Amino acid sequence: MEKIRVLIVDDSVVVRRVLSNTLAAEPDIEVVGSAATASLALAKIDQSRPDVVTLDVELPDMNGLDLLTAIRKTSPRLPVIMFSALTHKAAATTLEALARGATDYVTKPVQSNLAASVEHVQSQLLPKIRALAPRARPTRVSPLPARMHQPPVSSGRIEVLAVGSSTGGPNALCDLFRALPGTLSVPIVVVQHMPPLFTRLLAERLTTSTAIPFREAEHGDVLEPGKGWIAPGDQHLRVVREGATVKLALDREAPENSCRPAVDVLFRSVAEAYGEGVLAVVLTGMGQDGLRGSESIRARRGQVIVQDEATSVVWGMPGIVARAGLAQAVLPLPEIAGDVLRRVGGVSSPGRQAVRG
Repeated sequence: MEKIRVLIVDDSVVVRRVLSNTLAAEPDIEVVGSAATASLALAKIDQSRPDVVTLDVELPDMNGLDLLTAIRKTSPRLPVIMFSALTHKAAATTLEALARGATDYVTKPVQSNLAASVEHVQSQLLPKIRALAPRARPTRVSPLPARMHQPPVSSGRIEVLAVGSSTGGPNALCDLFRALPGTLSVPIVVVQHMPPLFTRLLAERLTTSTAIPFREAEHGDVLEPGKGWIAPGDQHLRVVREGATVKLALDREAPENSCRPAVDVLFRSVAEAYGEGVLAVVLTGMGQDGLRGSESIRARRGQVIVQDEATSVVWGMPGIVARAGLAQAVLPLPEIAGDVLRRVGGVSSPGRQAVRG
């Protein structure tokens, strides 16, 4: 079996040792080197030709953002996973790195205990390395099944837009919402798999880079048209109907699909609160979070559209919804906003690989 070649870039000797030992213990991983400085990292990328790079945000001779920019000049498709501390500064830098072309991120373990740190690397970093390595990804776009059984869909008015995303999601969310007007006639609720602090910064970034005002959701918030809410890290987000009013509820119940917040939790709640008035969008991401929630939405005659494989960083979440026959349309990311507007009542946009329900 051809191993996945990983280069570790971090100025901490302890972090390099933990990552190297943990990754090298995996039968499908080969650590081809480590670097404590940006200059050494660039040389080793050229020499060792890694499949994946893990990159610290702070280095002694160049910050992680500038190094990422340098990497992208010579290796535009090389998967780079930011490995950052769970601090405000590191979170802000990581979001900027994603905007500049980083593929994904993992927060560094906060525990000083070695066993806990190893478990964190195994559970958080390893799956992303395996999913993002070029040899682990399909070399061509996989066709959808020729025949897809779909529940009936309502032709009634859309009342809410619910969005789920994970790996590659921050950039996909920015692209989607930049193309939507601030006068959208429905509220927007979003689950992006992210830890606390990151989600608040993501809401701020969406507010400054799009026409739609976003905020990190708070328990009891009342949904309003034209505004967006992001599920806080480590809390499930639900919508709850109280007569004519729909409010947000947060909780820390057990993770679903190893995620909290989970897309399934949000999607089930919007299906219950809005019935056939739901439009859900599943964007790029690992795993299958969103599948069961999409089933609930379709069972109540709501609508689901998903991002296509070619424009997804990882076609896990949208792919499994598409293959289950639950999507009305499978669209390239640049075409999703137009389809959303058409379904909500805005301008129409021709879709590709569309499957009408």
